[in-house]
Amino acid sequence: MADIVITEFMNIESVDALKAEFDTRYDPNLVDQPDALAKLLPGCRAIIVRNRTQVRPSLLAQAPKLLVVGRLGVGLDNIDMKACADRKVVVVPATGANDLAVAEFVIGGMLALLKCAYTATESVVRGEWPRTRIVGREAAARTLGIVGFGAIGRQIAPRAKAFGMTVIAYDPYLKVGDPVWSAQGVGQATLDELIGAADVITLHTPLTPETRHLMNAARIARMRRGAILINAARGGVVDEAAVIAALRSGHLGGALLDTFEKEPVTKDNPFAGVPNLILTPHLAGLTEEASLRTGILISGRVREVLLKAGRP
Repeated sequence: MADIVITEFMNIESVDALKAEFDTRYDPNLVDQPDALAKLLPGCRAIIVRNRTQVRPSLLAQAPKLLVVGRLGVGLDNIDMKACADRKVVVVPATGANDLAVAEFVIGGMLALLKCAYTATESVVRGEWPRTRIVGREAAARTLGIVGFGAIGRQIAPRAKAFGMTVIAYDPYLKVGDPVWSAQGVGQATLDELIGAADVITLHTPLTPETRHLMNAARIARMRRGAILINAARGGVVDEAAVIAALRSGHLGGALLDTFEKEPVTKDNPFAGVPNLILTPHLAGLTEEASLRTGILISGRVREVLLKAGRP
């Protein structure tokens, strides 16, 4: 039985480092092979996952020796934190490892949607010349609204300000007068104020009962006409049907969705033919550099827990 089971892709350098000290089973396809995974769980003391492996009571019940769950990312909605705490299983997320990757992804997506021009390839190849049809907009002098002003939001803000944007943010966990507001030069707003003022809104909140469909049809309707919505947080934070309707009506000027309520997206999805929409497969935080940082961080933390517990 493997001491460490890795169910989704991880950089090979970190995998090899773990294999040098522990009996490690690495198979990024295990997430889609529940029977094969179940056979490995009884003996494992550590499991390393990304966002698709569901660490629920049913999995924990099959892993009586489990000591630690390593999360190759920061979102924890696929992990039952209470069930882990009840079992005294430590959960270690890769906090901070992919903040920069997500921030750059958001800025790049925002510019692509504002500029419009990057959708012209197929038209130009066909011999068309759609210069007047896809005239874009400038980021300068526009307002970026950040929902959730944590580590990622604080990486996005200075990059947006470098383009001459005004940045406002909403975060119910940051008090008025918190020094982060003045240090970042970011205006504090309520959610309603932000929705009404922003030309671009980017979401950076966890998925909780309170944030599920945070951006619903009513809130999207209150956004500025032509505004852009970016979700690189969790799929359930936005009502996808409402986003599609607002794009088709022209109320939204564009949207970038990196996360979805059901992943992976199936062929019978509702997104085909929706205008001004960019879809990416949950990779905002996935760059070569972030993958390396994440792997090093999680392999190190898992190693610490196992060595502290001693050999089985």
